[in-house]
Amino acid sequence: MRSGIDGGQQARGRSGREVLVVGAYFADLIFQDLARPVRPGTEVFAGALDLLPGGAFTPAMAMRRLGHDVVWATDFGSDVFSSLVLSAARAEGLDEAGFRHRTAPLRSVTVALSNPGDRAMVSYQDPYAAPRLDALLREHRPEVLMLPQLEYGAAVLVALRVARQLGTRVFMDCQDGPATLDTPTVREVLAGVDVFAPNEAEALRLTGAATVDGALDTLGGLVRTVVVKRGGQGACAVRDGKRYDVPAVPVEVVDTTGAGDCFNAGFVHALLAGEELPGCLAAGVACGGAATAGPGSSRALDAAGLRQWLALG
Repeated sequence: MRSGIDGGQQARGRSGREVLVVGAYFADLIFQDLARPVRPGTEVFAGALDLLPGGAFTPAMAMRRLGHDVVWATDFGSDVFSSLVLSAARAEGLDEAGFRHRTAPLRSVTVALSNPGDRAMVSYQDPYAAPRLDALLREHRPEVLMLPQLEYGAAVLVALRVARQLGTRVFMDCQDGPATLDTPTVREVLAGVDVFAPNEAEALRLTGAATVDGALDTLGGLVRTVVVKRGGQGACAVRDGKRYDVPAVPVEVVDTTGAGDCFNAGFVHALLAGEELPGCLAAGVACGGAATAGPGSSRALDAAGLRQWLALG
């Protein structure tokens, strides 16, 4: 089975898209500078408020800013939140080949209660039937597939087999979901992806490990390249039993919403450029760190900005 950061090289000459991002849009309502922690029965005023596009918009937009050919497969509805994110996607110059438009509302909203160190989030999404991942792969034939969350189940295993046939490298994030390694098909899915990139809390919860080292050991036995995003501590990764650590770039943090997705974009950007794992980590840390300097993903870097941030490291 093809697995690893160097997989898919044989597909470079084929006709297809460079990056396929598959995932739902979200509109992020971000409350910042909270006077105190939010508790039941209390009212807390925020010092700042932003309504920004989020969800899978962020990695798609961030990859586009970094200069890549990106198709984002997502659905929009007739509601105001869909209109907000669709307008932002068009303003960023994202290709609309993967957009599906519904005549009914399709509300996808996250409320983020943000402090400089972290944030709490509450989300809602109207139910809808997502497009088949294997069909999207056959249609767009991407060099890299980016999945912003842990996907599992029989249909995902089918899609991973299609990715392997096409020579597509698969980058998968985790996000805060209920799955563990004991959830059916999760281990099989992770064995079929090239790079799996949870954050620290997600890695601990998914594996049940007490430490990052333990989580890396467990996940490293399933996935050839495992990346753990550690916020202010940078990021670490294990590939073929060898560990790499990259420290964070100092930044005055405004909001961490979207930083993980921007990290992913920086990592994949370096991966497509042929960088080795330490270089991919450094690019991810730079993009993730830069994103925290503003609300949501508004500070996502372009290629020139990334070069400047890497020079700081």
